[in-house]
Amino acid sequence: MSTDQHDNFRGALSIEGFCKLYSLGRTFAYEQIKNGKLRAVKCGHRTLILRRDAETWALSLPALLGAAK
Repeated sequence: MSTDQHDNFRGALSIEGFCKLYSLGRTFAYEQIKNGKLRAVKCGHRTLILRRDAETWALSLPALLGAAK
């Protein structure tokens, strides 16, 4: 099983995995954590984002209203 396939089954994402999944930069992810918009947990030295917290964060983003012209 490749790393990408394995990530689909894990209950937590590394910062790298979260950024890859949502096409974000690490700085932005850490800003979201610092500002309390994204919940993260520590496991030893690793910072992890639980999948349910990643989904909650994504669902909390503002909707784009109106169509682009």
